[in-house]
Amino acid sequence: MADESKSTGHMERTLQTRHLSMIALGGTIGTGLFIASGSAISTAGPGGALVAYGIMGIMVYFLMTSLGEMATYMPLTGSFSAYSTKFVDPALGFALGWNYWFNWAITIPVDVTTAGIVMNYWLPNVPGWIFSVTVMALIFLINYLSVRSYGETEFWLALIKVVTVIVFLIVGVAIIFGIMGGKPVGLSNFHYKQAPFVGGVPAIISVFLVAGFSFQGTELVGITAGEAATPEKSVSKAIHSTFWRILLFYIFAIFVIACILPYTDKNLLNQDVSNITMSPFTIVFKRAGLAFAASAMNAVILTAVISAANSGLYASTRMLYSQAREGYAWRIFGYVNRRGIPIYALLGTMVVSLAAYATQFIGPKAYNYLIGASGLCGFIAWLGIAISHYRFRKAFLKQGHKLSELKYHATGFPFGPVFALALCIVVICGQNIDAFVKMDWQNILITYMGIPLFLILFFYYKIRYKTHLIPLDKVDLSRRTKGESYEPEDN
Repeated sequence: MADESKSTGHMERTLQTRHLSMIALGGTIGTGLFIASGSAISTAGPGGALVAYGIMGIMVYFLMTSLGEMATYMPLTGSFSAYSTKFVDPALGFALGWNYWFNWAITIPVDVTTAGIVMNYWLPNVPGWIFSVTVMALIFLINYLSVRSYGETEFWLALIKVVTVIVFLIVGVAIIFGIMGGKPVGLSNFHYKQAPFVGGVPAIISVFLVAGFSFQGTELVGITAGEAATPEKSVSKAIHSTFWRILLFYIFAIFVIACILPYTDKNLLNQDVSNITMSPFTIVFKRAGLAFAASAMNAVILTAVISAANSGLYASTRMLYSQAREGYAWRIFGYVNRRGIPIYALLGTMVVSLAAYATQFIGPKAYNYLIGASGLCGFIAWLGIAISHYRFRKAFLKQGHKLSELKYHATGFPFGPVFALALCIVVICGQNIDAFVKMDWQNILITYMGIPLFLILFFYYKIRYKTHLIPLDKVDLSRRTKGESYEPEDN
């Protein structure tokens, strides 16, 4: 194995503000918005969908400002996993790091499989696995070249998604006021039949769970902080826009869809990327007279899944690198080549993702179990961020520091992290209530498998190394982790 001291390179701080801003901006825009957003309206009505996404959006905003405060003070590769190790308990950092790495390593095969399905829209006679393997090779090459190649790729892929949403909102407003697509529709669908609220509180809660999955990926900006050229400026700027992008891209988009399509429209139930003609975005564009809408949206969704896979490989590689630097993984994964790439962490993650992808050819049950095991990993990571920030701020003041020393202040402390913590627990516990009602143990196992896996990791490390909750006056606030250090800019 390679020794850390023999590493010939170091992590390159080459990501610019525009890269981080667009990574943060595009982090939440994917198939959840383009395809599944309609199902939220169908389930809870236009009002219920807006309330659910609004509450979840507020929670994510608090969560990201918490991450922003820590990331600007201590921009480390590995982000919240390293913060949990330093501010809470090494066992929590160990479990969170492996949990997050596993989440993305398993999600990459899902995204590349989706890319194959999307490509079959144009080339139905070509086996989907050919496209999937091609995408896998493409994202490996992007991540292999340099961190800047990842940043540039994400910048342009995210820009395509952002432009699409902006055009959709403009076209949608034009349809609502009758400028395009015939007579104005106004707000008539908001009081159609049982609208605006359909199904009451239970329906809102069910949409609330879906909204949580839609917003996952916003924490990626914390992972990139360790390779940002000016983290104090770029990280805070990217995170500060979180609330506004959620408001614009999700709340406004759902409002536009709800105005144009009644909640009873069967097309809103579609959640299948292979049926792009039924996407709410496609339907709205067609209503405006754009004949090529389906093909254009299919291309946009292809960029979205490639972007998700690309970010997944980047995030999981950096987390595995961080785990090695903390002593939680083989030291070879902490090796960085001359181009600033943790090459063995990249190769190791790629091997696991390919193995996970191959399980679908062995049997669909094995593949479904893998996907199920990673389902709650994102929410568990959010829990870690909330707990770490609460402990960080308490320790910061306990050790005699002043808030004026922080270059970025989280919004609404301590309410923010406590609110996020409580809502994450609600989301995790409420994932599949129906399965418990029906005593469907197989469904329960698939849904909640991520929780026992996380607990096994946590207690394994805690028992083996006899770790404990770090006292606030003993919390390490130095801006370094093993093998990595950071000196802030002068004021």
